[in-house]
Amino acid sequence: MPQTTGDKAGIPLSIAPELKATVPGAAVGWITATANVTKHDKALWQEIEAAAGRFRGMTPQSACQIPPIKALRDAYRALGNDCTRYRGSNEALVRRIIHGKELYPVNTVVDINTLISLETLYSAGTFDLDRIRPPVTFRTGRPAESYLGIGKGEIHLAGLPVFADQLGPFGSTTSDSQRTMVRRKTTRIMMVVISFLGSEGMTAALARAARLLARHASASSIETGVVE
Repeated sequence: MPQTTGDKAGIPLSIAPELKATVPGAAVGWITATANVTKHDKALWQEIEAAAGRFRGMTPQSACQIPPIKALRDAYRALGNDCTRYRGSNEALVRRIIHGKELYPVNTVVDINTLISLETLYSAGTFDLDRIRPPVTFRTGRPAESYLGIGKGEIHLAGLPVFADQLGPFGSTTSDSQRTMVRRKTTRIMMVVISFLGSEGMTAALARAARLLARHASASSIETGVVE
C-alpha cells in the first residue's frame, strides 16, 4: 500500500476537550489520499451486498444493541440530543437494510465509505479535502449551527458530534454537508471513521479502508492516523 507524508497528505485534526469530557470514548481514525473517483465498481458493490446480508432479518431493536450503534446513541443522549430525531449514520444504514430498502451506489469513494461502515458498524464520512479549510476539530454542534445535508435538507447541528474547519461545520455522525461532499471531479479525499468505544480496532479498519481505496479508486499518497 503506498504511503507518503507531506503537507498535502495529512491534516491537523483534534477532538475538542468538552466533547472528550462528555464522551470519553470518542476516537477518530482518518485517511487522506489522492483518489480517482469513478461512477461504479461491480466488484466493490458485490462486497457491499455481501456485508449488508448479515443484517437482513435483524430487528431494529436488536440493531440498537450492537455496541458501536449503542455507543453512538448513548453519546447523543450525553450531548443532550434526541437520538431518534437524528439517528447516527451507522444506525440509519443498518435500519435501511432491515426495512428492506435498497442500497444504491453513489461513486466508488462514497461506496467504500459505506462498506467500511457496514463492516465496522462505526459512523464513517468522506470529504473533498480541497473544500476543507484546516485545522479540523471534532466537537459538539452549537445552538443555531446548521448546514445543508447530502440529500437531507437542512441539518440542525446542536448536540450532534460535528467536524468543523475555519468555515464552520461540514460533517457529522448523522449526515455530512453538501459543501464538502465527494463528487466525480474530487481528487483529494479525507475519510473519517468515528468510534465512541475508544480506538481499539481502528488501525485495522483504516488499513482495510486504505486497501479498498487503492484497489477501487487507484488511491495514492495515502496517510492514516488516529486521534483520541
